[in-house]
Amino acid sequence: MEKLHNSLDFHKRTLLTGGLILVFIWSLFSIKWGPDLLHPGGGTILLQIIKALFHPNLSSEILKLSLISAWRTLAYAVAGMTLAIAFAFILGILASGVLAKDKPGRLISKGILRGLLGFMRAIHELVWAWLFVASIGLTPFAAIFALVIPYGGTLGRIFADILNDVPEEPISALKSSGASKLQLLLYGYLPFAKTDMISYTMYRFECAVRSSTIMSFVGLGGLGYQIQLALQDLNYNDVWTYLFFLVALVVVIDFWSNILRRGLVE
Repeated sequence: MEKLHNSLDFHKRTLLTGGLILVFIWSLFSIKWGPDLLHPGGGTILLQIIKALFHPNLSSEILKLSLISAWRTLAYAVAGMTLAIAFAFILGILASGVLAKDKPGRLISKGILRGLLGFMRAIHELVWAWLFVASIGLTPFAAIFALVIPYGGTLGRIFADILNDVPEEPISALKSSGASKLQLLLYGYLPFAKTDMISYTMYRFECAVRSSTIMSFVGLGGLGYQIQLALQDLNYNDVWTYLFFLVALVVVIDFWSNILRRGLVE
């Protein structure tokens, strides 16, 4: 029986891999390859960008502006992720079904809430940013809310899956001792799931910093906005200065994430 199951899994993976390869080949033939594919002056511009990489603008004015913009980008990401984590934690627990009293209730809660989480993460944060800018204007709330919805949906779905993957043995032991649903969550599910939940949250926080930068292109301020202005003025030296500040932000967050994960493991 086990051999049959493994064989079916192998055939499924083979079919999926073959399908993806065919789609990739089809996409290559769908592109109109020709002389108009590349910009005639693209080579010259590319050389200018590469040269600017080795000569970023390090003037005090640009460095000060980069620092302020980086701080604003980080502030958007922190505020957005804070609210996203709060929503994701609640929705993720409910979508996992661990608090449901019976099987029908679990299926209903998982179906409805996972559908909601799917809707939240299906729309890109840049689209949400345009929608919020159109509705509430160019305010920091537009950037924050644009992060909360998709990141809350993504984190909520991952939290639900992590809770569902908790080993059954400790949960069964708690059930046999008469633990309530809330006690199962607090003393059974969350202790086993917290490391993975925090680890994935830190990864998404890095993504939120990059998304916050991209959303700045719609005029919400931050590093992305300064990069856009510099590109429009063909100031590639300034562009690289802002990009280096963005890289520094991501590196610092990654370093902090590693320290935090190491502390949890130990």
